[in-house]
Amino acid sequence: MADVQRELLLQRGLDEKIAILSKRQRRLVLLTLQHNEEKQESALLFRGGDETADGEIQLVHNHLPRLEAAGYIDWDQDTGTISKGPNYDEIKPLLDLMENHADELPPDWP
Repeated sequence: MADVQRELLLQRGLDEKIAILSKRQRRLVLLTLQHNEEKQESALLFRGGDETADGEIQLVHNHLPRLEAAGYIDWDQDTGTISKGPNYDEIKPLLDLMENHADELPPDWP
């Protein structure tokens, strides 16, 4: 029974990670942090290619809070600074996989 519970916990963790990565703007935030210590909100909005007011609203009120709640980023809302969070290493293998196989992914990926 312990093996079944462990498998369920591992699966739930993978499902949660995939749910986080299901939105392009969140993938871009996490991938941008792969090689940088920190970024500004404004740079992430531009990097996401969505400079509309709705894009900024989604970034600030949806994507960044979800990433912060998962512990993948630390977000200083006063300065707009975003850096790797305490759980970033948990999602890093999936980010590495995406980065290392970018040529095999659809053209609009990440």
